[in-house]
Amino acid sequence: MADARSNPSEIAREALKRLAERRVAPTPANYQACYFEIARLPNVLPFPEPALRQLAGALCPRGDAQAAQLTRLDAAIAGRSWQGVQEALLGYIAAGQASAGAATLPHEVALLLLRVFEPLFAAFGKEDRRFSQVADELLAVLRLAPCDLKRFEQVARRLVDMLPCVVEEEVEIRESLLKLLHMIIENIGELGIDDAWFKGQIDGLLAAVAPPLTLRHLDEMERRLRDVMDKQAQARARSLEAQQEMREMLAAFIERLGGINRSSEVFQARIENSARQIEAVRRIEDLAPLLADVVAATHAMADETAGSREQLRALQERVLATEAELVQLHRELDNASLLARHDPLTEALNRKGLDEALEREIGAVRRRNTPLSLSMLDIDNFKRLNDQLGHEAGDKALIHLVNLARRSMRPSDTLARYGGEEFVILMPDTTQAQGVEAMTRLQRELTKAFFLADGQKVLITFSAGVVELREGESGHDAVCRADKAMYLAKRAGKNRVVGA
Repeated sequence: MADARSNPSEIAREALKRLAERRVAPTPANYQACYFEIARLPNVLPFPEPALRQLAGALCPRGDAQAAQLTRLDAAIAGRSWQGVQEALLGYIAAGQASAGAATLPHEVALLLLRVFEPLFAAFGKEDRRFSQVADELLAVLRLAPCDLKRFEQVARRLVDMLPCVVEEEVEIRESLLKLLHMIIENIGELGIDDAWFKGQIDGLLAAVAPPLTLRHLDEMERRLRDVMDKQAQARARSLEAQQEMREMLAAFIERLGGINRSSEVFQARIENSARQIEAVRRIEDLAPLLADVVAATHAMADETAGSREQLRALQERVLATEAELVQLHRELDNASLLARHDPLTEALNRKGLDEALEREIGAVRRRNTPLSLSMLDIDNFKRLNDQLGHEAGDKALIHLVNLARRSMRPSDTLARYGGEEFVILMPDTTQAQGVEAMTRLQRELTKAFFLADGQKVLITFSAGVVELREGESGHDAVCRADKAMYLAKRAGKNRVVGA
């Protein structure tokens, strides 16, 4: 009987049998190993030409030396030479290490960094000459093609060492300027404290310079303040016109009264003269002309009196119309000034409006000896919502929360935007326990009313802290306590209400 090892079909059958006996998966590699074992042949793996071709194609040569080694690698793969592949790869690595001392930054990356750094450095100005010189040097390195990576790293390290001091100084300058501007605005407001219109503008400026500062917030405040100033100029101009009209109408009124007086004197003289003539009449036929003259004088006086009455009525109507117009202008101006106390996005009260509402509610608490609860709430994961859906969706989410809160609140409650995604709700005649219950109800309402962003349902939740005003406690201290309680709710897992 022939040796089974000399018959390929028998070897194949035996290999499959052994794989089954050994319970080994019949993969090509396992089958080959078993086949060569039975045939007593060396188990040499096939040359992986496709994989090596893929590897060679993924390599990006930098310089002629590496390109030459890639050519050697292609030749070795074509000749199915393991040794040639090894030598070519080692040569490629050595060529890369040799050129590492002259590494360059990719041109696209250098241009991108240039676009980032140019406006950034411009924002710091030229006040710090050393920082400005190093920044200009870094920009010059990036403008070179190719950009020397080592040189870039050296200059960048020098800049990074200087940056913290420069940024800290810029922040201090910005804060000092804001404080100075705040002081100037407050002092100007003191000068015009009796002018309600002017005070509204001052309140708007104070709200505009209060952090957090955003360009959109400043633009909105500028628009509203310009509206107030325009209405104020219009009202003042119309007031001057009205004053002139009043003077003219008063002069006409006095002149008319003088005319009436003169007409009365003439009429009286005619009547007295007619009376004397009547007393001297001896015949009845002489009486008729005198009576006719009296009747004519009376008719003339009545006509003139009616005309004067009509003119006076017209003057009165003009006065009333002018007064009504001025009242309307003042009302519009008052409404425009009130906007300075409201957040331009959500139309809730801003920090200035909250301070005034707190002062008013605390005064009522002291007079009536009733409880006042205060809640600080913060939207959960608001930054992630902004990052995923965009800032426009974030703004709409804030408006959604405010609208829902207004529907859930009592008319006596007050809602204010404290900053960013934080809000404060004042709840008069409410204990802390009742305030916690009210905030929990608002949370439930939010779970029912989904926020829609481009047709996508988004669940908005918030964490809240609720406190009850203590005896002798200031509004600021109560807000701080509510803020701490809100952070406890955040750390407890969010979407919670904590009383403190």
